[in-house]
Amino acid sequence: MKYWNLKKINQSAFEKTGIIPRSMNKLFNRFKQELNPNAEVEALEEFKVAKYQTSTSVKYIIVLLITPILMNHFSKISILDPLVNHLWNRNSYRIFLNRSQEERAFADLQRFEEKLHFEVLIGKLDSLSVESVHAKISDKALEIALEYSHESANAIKNILADFISIIIFLSILIINKRQFSILKSFINELIYGLSDTAKAFLIILFTDIFVGFHSPHGWEIVIEAILRHFGLPESRDFIFIFISTFPVVLDTIFKYWIFRYLNRISPSAVATYHNMNE
Repeated sequence: MKYWNLKKINQSAFEKTGIIPRSMNKLFNRFKQELNPNAEVEALEEFKVAKYQTSTSVKYIIVLLITPILMNHFSKISILDPLVNHLWNRNSYRIFLNRSQEERAFADLQRFEEKLHFEVLIGKLDSLSVESVHAKISDKALEIALEYSHESANAIKNILADFISIIIFLSILIINKRQFSILKSFINELIYGLSDTAKAFLIILFTDIFVGFHSPHGWEIVIEAILRHFGLPESRDFIFIFISTFPVVLDTIFKYWIFRYLNRISPSAVATYHNMNE
């Protein structure tokens, strides 16, 4: 029984798109099933297959997502944190990994000086001597240096920990190929089983978030966060070039998917999408 279930699931996972829309095939299969005297037994078997497919997919998704995250935190806390801190603190003169960090640190120190001068002018602070001002600025500079030194060390840890997580993620995909096939079948059935309105809604939501007219600011924030996460220089030219090209490529790929696959499988969903998008 279990072998038959896996065989049926794998066949569904690698099912090719035919000339006749899948909705028409489902209609004919349903009509054929109603005339079948063994329909009740087959319905029970299909329920068991669907139950097994759902439980296996959920477990695989949990393992696929949770395991790399846990290993990321475990490796960072138990191995990378003491090792990188030891090596980084040996070179105490190293604070910044790139010029972007220097510019942000200098901007923070300049804002502190301006704030200190402003508070003296409005009487919030008593008139300070030159030595006191220099002492406060020196303390703030040391605080900023420690902050950015910690940020640089964390960037190195992030690179190593994320590399370990990627290896574990790919290993799970390679080792558990059958579970991946089941998951692929489950996702296909979940997506193509939605109503036309739900499909059109998800398409519009996805395109507006990632390739819509208001997306450049979101892309800019995401790219800056990624670059800062890995300690890479935050080049404005690179960010603007990425924003001006990648969403366009993504939009082209998405439109090709609609034209090549969705229009053949569910033309009514494409028509609903065009009507809602107008």
